[in-house]
Amino acid sequence: MEYVKLGRTGLKVSRICLGCMTYGIPERGTHPWTLDEEKSRPFFQRALELGINFFDTANTYSDGTSEEIVGRALRDFARREEVVIATKVFYPTRQGANARGLSRKSIMTEIDASLRRLGTDYVDLYQIHRWDKETPIEETLEGLHDVIKAGKARYIGASSMYAWQFSRALHVAELNGWTRFVSMQNHYNLLNREEEREMMPLCAAEGVGVVPWSPLARGRLTRDWNAITNRLETDEFGKTLYAVTEDADRGIVEQVSQIAVPRAQVALAWMVQKPFVTAPIVGASRLEHLDDAVASLTLNLTSEEIAGLEGPYVPHSVVGFS
Repeated sequence: MEYVKLGRTGLKVSRICLGCMTYGIPERGTHPWTLDEEKSRPFFQRALELGINFFDTANTYSDGTSEEIVGRALRDFARREEVVIATKVFYPTRQGANARGLSRKSIMTEIDASLRRLGTDYVDLYQIHRWDKETPIEETLEGLHDVIKAGKARYIGASSMYAWQFSRALHVAELNGWTRFVSMQNHYNLLNREEEREMMPLCAAEGVGVVPWSPLARGRLTRDWNAITNRLETDEFGKTLYAVTEDADRGIVEQVSQIAVPRAQVALAWMVQKPFVTAPIVGASRLEHLDDAVASLTLNLTSEEIAGLEGPYVPHSVVGFS
């Protein structure tokens, strides 16, 4: 396993991050394809065996049960100081007028709730899941700064938003002496490369680590174009991300299949060879998914192969910001 610094920080993370949205009680939340605790635990064991030290979840995944499963597994299988736990805040986890968003009240409530579910005194990376249009960014940043100063988080990160919003947040934090975002978790893969236009250059210039979500495009890059899976049929959010009739997308999927290694390895190898990418967030519902993810780190695609993978791409609509 390779380990790299997250942005300009001294924190070292594995080049593969295990995305934990896959683990939770299926009856809780909106992900009927999740794996329950008994089925989930082998994935944490295998990830740790492979050298993965970076685990990403969120307060809303499976109604909070993802955090609970992540916390118990890592307490049982690892030493707390050796793992990097990331979670998120924004989407509602309860009923009420202040249940959603990035107000000071919401941030302070949700960090404590996440720590209880995770069973830890702190998280390593506390991320805003989306941009809150209803709360001044100054209020959000000062609240996050106070979470850091209280010792409840070590670093803060952000997720999908426009580059101008992220630039503004970095500027406001610097002006006020508040803790700065060290990472960007954004939607990026072979089927949607719009982040290369502004967000990726911004992160590179500002020394921000990039930890893309959905690097395999919800599995579309790992199977034949017309293949149907349970997740494909039930993932309502995923249906908003990809237009399945686009000829260009089909062409990219076909190009992935032309390289004589498992398709997941190809798609991930393409990503980790990008100099601005720190660690893709990979979900795993079969143990071989973890093996493929780690194997991608040693797969060096040629310039001709990369050109073939990127050639069919056409501009896409901006999606995943809401």
